[in-house]
Amino acid sequence: MNMLEEKVLGIIEKNSRVSTREMAVVLGTEEIDVINALQNMEDAGIICGYHTMIDWDKTDIDKVTALIEVRVTPQRGKGFDDIAERIYKYPEVNSVYLISGGYDLLVTLEGKSLKEVSRFVSSKLSTLDTVISTATHFILKKYKDHGTIMTRKYEDQREIITP
Repeated sequence: MNMLEEKVLGIIEKNSRVSTREMAVVLGTEEIDVINALQNMEDAGIICGYHTMIDWDKTDIDKVTALIEVRVTPQRGKGFDDIAERIYKYPEVNSVYLISGGYDLLVTLEGKSLKEVSRFVSSKLSTLDTVISTATHFILKKYKDHGTIMTRKYEDQREIITP
């Protein structure tokens, strides 16, 4: 990876909507160099996708997000990879991480209700043969997500009156 690619990653990590032209100006290079750097990193699997962050609490759409800690029995010669793949193939699952600590995997998923998420955990996740146990945590409010502050502090709009 070259210096230009590193700088491009730093920019798009914060704002993936910035144009290649704007990046070229900021980086002091030609736009074609930025386009080529992006294409090279997409081809190499360094850039895996582009996402939009949405504050679902500000919409009328019902959505519940859960973090599920999963303890599993790793498989001989394969470790955690096979069970992680089985889990991430479910369409409800947003992400799967191998983690340190008391649990092995952290799974995030979304559903329309607490009941829907609970049903997924009990009927699909917990029934997998290598899953030993799960612990489900529901996200009640997001304050900051992927470096973006989700809530704005209330600013007092009252006029100050002095005697």
